Amino acid sequence: MRAALVCLLAIIHREALRFVSQRGRFLAAIVRPLVWLIVFAAGFRAALGLSIQPPYQTYITYEIYIVPGLCGMIQLFSGMQSSLSLVYDREMGSMRLLLTSPIPRWWLLFCKLFASTIISIFQVYTFLAIAGLLGIGFSPSGYAAILPALILNGLMLGALGLLLSSTINQLENFAGVMNFVIFPMFFLSTALYPLWKMAEASIILRDICAFNPFSHGVELIRFALYGQVDWIALLWVVFAFAVFLFGSLWGYDPSRGMVRRKA
Repeated sequence: MRAALVCLLAIIHREALRFVSQRGRFLAAIVRPLVWLIVFAAGFRAALGLSIQPPYQTYITYEIYIVPGLCGMIQLFSGMQSSLSLVYDREMGSMRLLLTSPIPRWWLLFCKLFASTIISIFQVYTFLAIAGLLGIGFSPSGYAAILPALILNGLMLGALGLLLSSTINQLENFAGVMNFVIFPMFFLSTALYPLWKMAEASIILRDICAFNPFSHGVELIRFALYGQVDWIALLWVVFAFAVFLFGSLWGYDPSRGMVRRKA
């Protein structure tokens, strides 16, 4: 137990140092959603009408609607960037040393996953603080209530990144694979538009968005901001996390996984 705790703290410390040294990564994580919030939301405000739907009790502006989706965007990019570091570590050989330690492999991967989730939560709260300065704020209880939702969503997206990284042998291939994951997951979700709006365009698109686990992660955050729980979204996020985590553990298993020659 002591060794496992030391391992967890060491990996968190390592990821925190890496994050602090990469200032561009932090700025990109904050500027990207702010551009959507300030520029795109202002343009869509007049064109997109939003009906009253849970968890909202009244009509809201488009800026308020997309804030949970932008929080999810931050965690999505953070999870994928953390996975990118795994591919880099594997190419440099440092990951081989890590995975051959006496600590169980599954715990090492979970520590990496948990560390990336903590970093993504810090980024989300920084974004929410800036959004509050811009006049888009929520209740203090809402800011506290989203913490469990952010943890679950961060773990799910981080596990997806781990699963994808287990299939990539070279760093050069990572960007292409991510483009086929990040952008479809973000745009085919409820981050930017509600499901009923998608249904007006295409029932198939609506069904894809409803099946997308990222949509459920966004809705989990959205309801939590108002002190509510979307139980369907919660169950879906937990289920997706379990599937992605199992797949990543299988992928990093040297006897069965797809990176056995690299790890």
